[in-house]
Amino acid sequence: MQVGDKVNFAFAKGEKQGKIQKLFEKTVYIRVDFPNHKNKLIKRKIHEIKKT
Repeated sequence: MQVGDKVNFAFAKGEKQGKIQKLFEKTVYIRVDFPNHKNKLIKRKIHEIKKT
């Protein structure tokens, strides 16, 4: 897993796809496009995401 990789993560009742923006030891920051909020930055634990 590296910066720039596309990943899937659980969001609400489904899954969203985004790009890794920042990567730390246990935390990942992901850029995601939502309908009303483009380029939102989401913080998740590494074990909660799946690489695509």
